[in-house]
This record gives sequence, C-alpha cells and structure tokens, in this order.
Amino acid sequence: MSLSPEDEAAIRTRLLKIARQVAARAYAPYSGFRVGAAVQAGGQVFIGVNVENSSYGLSLCAERAALAAAVAAGAHPITHLALVGLDIPVGGRPEDCLPCGACRQWLAELAPEAIIYIEGREAGWRVKELLPLAFQLKDSRKT
Repeated sequence: MSLSPEDEAAIRTRLLKIARQVAARAYAPYSGFRVGAAVQAGGQVFIGVNVENSSYGLSLCAERAALAAAVAAGAHPITHLALVGLDIPVGGRPEDCLPCGACRQWLAELAPEAIIYIEGREAGWRVKELLPLAFQLKDSRKT
C-alpha cells in the first residue's frame, strides 16, 4: 500500500521523535554513542536501543533490538524504521548513524520493503538501497 507524502512525513516525524526519546536509555559506556530505534509494524511501534557489552561483539544494535521486539510481538509487516544517534559529533553527518552490515541483513530478511529514516536527513532509504545483494536462503515454511 502506497502512502501519501503527507502520511509518510507524519510517520517519519512520529518515529524519529520516539527514537530520540528512547535513545537516552541506551547502554553505551564503551563507545559513548547512544542510538535509539523505532520500528513501525502492523500498525504498532516497537522501540530499541543499543546495548553494549565489554565483549564488544556481543553488543546489540538499536535496530536489531526494535526488530526483535516487533517479531516477538508477532507484528508484521515491518514498514518503517527510524534511527537517532544522540552523540553524532559536531560536524558529523546523519549518515554516520546508518545501520551496520548485520542490521542491514536483518532488515533485508525481516523488513525487505521498509523505509529507513535517519534524524537530520529528509529522504529515507529503502532496504535494497542499503544492501542491494542481500544474502538469502530459501524459507522452507513458504514451500
């Protein structure tokens, strides 16, 4: 279903506001880079923050936390994701808060048609723009 530009703008504004509010709850003692995410799925909003760990590879990105919350609630389809990085340095670009490779793969599988918004940038990205040749396995449940 295609939304009007006004409806898309309203979704963007709402999700970015929620992502900004939740970003303050991030646990980022190592990087000092707090990120909040808001995902719209099935008419509901799910939130996530980055949660770091001293074993850095075990850290969880805000995007994956929000996506997992939507999946756990059984909400689908996932149509929008908004990200806010509270600690982008002065002179930094909004693009400094784009999803990492792991998050892009999660988006490609769980939200392939989603639009991704980053605070500070008007236009959104489609998942296929961020990860054009995503890895895919055949989903045996769909056969």
